[in-house]
Amino acid sequence: MAVEAQNVSQRIDKWLWAARFFKTRPLAVEAINGGHVHVNDERVKPGRNVRPGDKIRITKGFETWIVTVEALNEYRRPASEARLLYSESAHHQQQREAVIEERRLHGVNIKVHKPDKRQRRLIDQFKQSW
Repeated sequence: MAVEAQNVSQRIDKWLWAARFFKTRPLAVEAINGGHVHVNDERVKPGRNVRPGDKIRITKGFETWIVTVEALNEYRRPASEARLLYSESAHHQQQREAVIEERRLHGVNIKVHKPDKRQRRLIDQFKQSW
């Protein structure tokens, strides 16, 4: 269950994992070390403790979340419960959704994948024809 006491704190990497921003804690640590997570507008380390009321900016790809910590949770719970750990202002949510909509309209949703056998053969033929 979520902890709501003001004097309790939790590591930022564990909170990001419990709030379901990242699938695993190592992914959260990688994002924090890469400078994609800021607490109260400061770059942090994975061991930094967060408390209810802290503002966190999380950048994943083209999306940016600006959320306020509402509660802490030691365990990763269902998404409906994880959503109660933070709040996002309507303004920031609209901005994030506008970016998603703009990318969708302009077709910037490029997925990179490895070529299959046929595509590799065509690539090899093209290289040999050069």
